[in-house]
Amino acid sequence: MESLSHNDSTLSHQFIVAMPDLHDPWFSGTVSYLFQHDEDGCMGLVINRLTSMTLGEVFDSLDIPCDDEELRDRNVYSGGPVMPEHGFIIHRSAEGPWSSTVNNGHISITTSPDILEAIAKGRGPEDFLVCLGCSGWSPGQLEGELKGNAWLTVPGDLALIFEEGIETRYDAALKRLGIDKMFLSDSGGQA
Repeated sequence: MESLSHNDSTLSHQFIVAMPDLHDPWFSGTVSYLFQHDEDGCMGLVINRLTSMTLGEVFDSLDIPCDDEELRDRNVYSGGPVMPEHGFIIHRSAEGPWSSTVNNGHISITTSPDILEAIAKGRGPEDFLVCLGCSGWSPGQLEGELKGNAWLTVPGDLALIFEEGIETRYDAALKRLGIDKMFLSDSGGQA
């Protein structure tokens, strides 16, 4: 398990896991990777919810040729309700001709179409998820939701994103905290 370094005063490069009583249709049952947290708010990507689109449909919509059927059949994730028409590619940090928005030395978020062209040609990062849309919180909003027990925070690690299957990411995130979903209460309190 490769831990992602982060500044202890922010939630950047950590995960948030929705508590069972979070009934927001966008976030119920989700695990989100937070890639930015500062005085302007927080941004992240849901890593365990799919869209109905395939990567081939994304390539076609951008006129990017790709003959690799296995690649074309890969699922596209729903990163969140903000900017659902924009693509966000989360991948292991790697040298490449694309320019990443976020790069912490372990993981990168890239929004430029050149990375999709590289992926289609077999020259992109080996491990990646393509997300449409992202999740966003205004300043103080996520902190308030954390205090209200809507989320659990989980230290970031690459294995949860790239090695764990989509159907097991939620349970695997909880296990990193020593929690079994069967015993997780749908109502919380504070001591």
